[in-house]
Amino acid sequence: MWAFLFTATNLLAMAGWLVLAAAPRKPAVRSLIMYLGVALLCLTYTVLFALVMSGSVDPHRVTGTVPPGFSSTEAVRAIFESDGGVVIGWTHYLAFDLFTGMWIASDADNKGFGRLVQLPVLLATFMAGPVGLLIWLIVRESRARAAMKR
Repeated sequence: MWAFLFTATNLLAMAGWLVLAAAPRKPAVRSLIMYLGVALLCLTYTVLFALVMSGSVDPHRVTGTVPPGFSSTEAVRAIFESDGGVVIGWTHYLAFDLFTGMWIASDADNKGFGRLVQLPVLLATFMAGPVGLLIWLIVRESRARAAMKR
């Protein structure tokens, strides 16, 4: 089950990224990415998170470890010591990175940045979310400062 969910969430996110990078950014396309991409990943995450954290599923949990939670590195590590924890963690990354990519693309479109400028930033966001976001924040700030000088 976990291998299937891992593959399914990866394929869903990849489809969203491909549409974001290549398709025209019309309202219907944005809605498609938001609701069939981001929202579906968020729903998957929410259901799996509730099931894993409640102990209802995840038969591969390592016994004798610190109870899962967010109060220490050991507690967070305990979440990822199972296939279920890895899948929900990965789904979290996929959902937030795709949402962040959508925001970057929308913000870039609104500020007049062409796709050639956007694509490397979106690729960086796809590969290492916060790195791409940081690059975009620097690029957009530079444009804003240049516009203020005019």
